[in-house]
Amino acid sequence: MTLEWEQVIVDSADPVALGRWWAEALGWVVVNDAADEFEIRPAPDRLPGLLFGTVPEAKTVKNRLHLDFRPQDQRAEVERLLALGARHVDVGQGEVSWVTLADPEGNEFCVLSDRRS
Repeated sequence: MTLEWEQVIVDSADPVALGRWWAEALGWVVVNDAADEFEIRPAPDRLPGLLFGTVPEAKTVKNRLHLDFRPQDQRAEVERLLALGARHVDVGQGEVSWVTLADPEGNEFCVLSDRRS
């Protein structure tokens, strides 16, 4: 295979603020802090990353692509993310084992049930 997954692009109103929020949420490092293209990665030389770019329009509907995270302790991670500024969202998921949250600009993501050792 000749393709390498470089990054996921996230449209945002404020790439720096949203990128810094995700860097804190994930414990990732900033590799580009330009105002119009803010990029974070797990480590400077590790892919894939998240690249936050500026768009003029606001988010209006549920994301068609979202990220899922598997924590060691779901409850603790949800509380930590809420304290950072995430919020609970209902996208029609019903009664499920994961928790659906949104980042400060409304992008949905899921915190799955606890990772099994």
